Formats: sequence, C-alpha cells, structure tokens
Amino acid sequence: MPDPRETELVLDPRYDAAGLVTAVVVDRAGAPLMVAHMNADALAATQASGEATFWSRSRGRLWRKGETSGNVLRVVEMRIDCDQDAIWIIADPAGPACHTGAASCFYRRIDGDRLVPVA
Repeated sequence: MPDPRETELVLDPRYDAAGLVTAVVVDRAGAPLMVAHMNADALAATQASGEATFWSRSRGRLWRKGETSGNVLRVVEMRIDCDQDAIWIIADPAGPACHTGAASCFYRRIDGDRLVPVA
C-alpha cells in the first residue's frame, strides 16, 4: 500500500529525528543558492511571511535569512518532494545568499582534492 504522503495532496512533512527537513533554495533561473533546514515553525513562518525562515542548528533557534544582513530570500514558490522529506524553495534573493558574501553558497567546484572558485 502506497504511503499517503506520496499520493495524497495533504502537506505532511516527514521530519527527521531532530524535527527537521532539508530545504534547497534556488533562484528563479534555477541556480542553487543555499541548503538549510526547516522545522514545523520555520515552515509556518515562511508561509506566513513570504520570506525564507530556517532552523539554525548552530544558533539553536529560528533564523529568517537576512535578519541582520538584509539579504532576505523572498519566496516565489515552495515545493515538496515525493516523500515529503525535502523542500525546494524558489526565491528572489535581495543580495548575496551566502554568509561569505558570495551570491550562492555553491561558489567552488570540486576538482580532484582541490576546490576551484567559479564565477
């Protein structure tokens, strides 16, 4: 019998043991911006505000992207994968997405055992 999460149209995220799902953020063109985690409160805050909010594992609290830098992520659309354990956020970034100041957290390519900056 198939899992209702995979066949029904009810939002029912499959949170891990820590109460988190992975959130992958891309811009409107599909370029990857960042990966973070969301708990139920972060998902609800994102839906209510239209700005991406995550659970910060290092801070141990909710974190609205750009709350100190102003580089918020305005949500265009959210999707959830087939078994509801990962969220895809399409967003308009209001500045760099990475805390390093890079436009994307994915600013280096793996080349053997080295990293190479990409434009």
